[in-house]
Amino acid sequence: MSEFVPINPKPFLRDLVNHRIIVTLKFNNTQYRGTLISSDNYFNIQLKDAEEWIQGESKGVVGEIFIRCNNVLWISKDTKLEQE
Repeated sequence: MSEFVPINPKPFLRDLVNHRIIVTLKFNNTQYRGTLISSDNYFNIQLKDAEEWIQGESKGVVGEIFIRCNNVLWISKDTKLEQE
């Protein structure tokens, strides 16, 4: 069984700038997939070329978007594009 290893979030987000990420929100199973432009000290994030996904279904491209930190449940690197 693997052990959970905590990651410092500031360097993690800093390393993801200009990479595709997936941001999962706290409600409605909503995700945004796009390129991370920036994040601030409060972990607010800005994406470009963002696409909205709700319950696993694409709802279309929304373009540039700002997401407040208090709405974010999870952030991860979008590895799907790297596998293709």
